[in-house]
Amino acid sequence: MLALYWFQPWKLFTDTYVDEAVPRVVTTSATRTPLSATPAPAASAVAPVPSVVLSAGEFVTHEHRTTGRAEIHRLADGRHQLIIRDLNTSNGPDLRVWLTDRPVTQGRAGWRVFDDGTWVELARLKGNKGNQAYELPASVDPGGFRSVSIWCKRFAVSFGAAELKNP
Repeated sequence: MLALYWFQPWKLFTDTYVDEAVPRVVTTSATRTPLSATPAPAASAVAPVPSVVLSAGEFVTHEHRTTGRAEIHRLADGRHQLIIRDLNTSNGPDLRVWLTDRPVTQGRAGWRVFDDGTWVELARLKGNKGNQAYELPASVDPGGFRSVSIWCKRFAVSFGAAELKNP
């Protein structure tokens, strides 16, 4: 009975879908107005950018096949969020979302490195599939972290990780 609780094998056959509203990134492109054209009225100007992507990366597989994208956003009010888009990984016992200072290594060599350095646990993973947002505590400088890991705390192993790079 203890083994069933510890490994929770049924989670390999169940999924938790999350589809949270995630910030949209608005980009503006400079366009040249011909001299003969009439400029558009100010009211039609592009709305302010609701968030700016500071760093981003694609997930790589570690212990379990993992795909999706991780992005660190600075919101208009100065707060920071980790946005995970299109996550697809296995469900598992005690999964967490970690920001870490470790580089992402492909394959088995990358499974257990994230608790070797500095890391911040943002929260339990909300779901193993979909879009989700995690607030960064005000005390966390997102520039001090190189990667995001979907970390199985019970077995001290990464299901998958994304290296954060400037966009």
